[in-house]
Amino acid sequence: MDTPTPWMNDGNCKDHPPSTFFPSDGVGVEVAKRICATCPVAAECLNYALDNRIDHGVWGGTSERQRRRMLKGRREPIRLLTV
Repeated sequence: MDTPTPWMNDGNCKDHPPSTFFPSDGVGVEVAKRICATCPVAAECLNYALDNRIDHGVWGGTSERQRRRMLKGRREPIRLLTV
């Protein structure tokens, strides 16, 4: 991740070490997801992870597996040609 976006300053994650959101087991994933559950910027966080194809860690309260499933179902928007 390059530079933080403004919403990152408002996330619940700012009060926890980054390692919390990059767990090595399912228990750690659940701990991170509980922190995200009450986060005021969870939607922005999730969209950031999806838009940037971030495949590691818990973002916006979702696991790596959940985001992969979401991306499979995501379609590129139809771009209208303007004359």
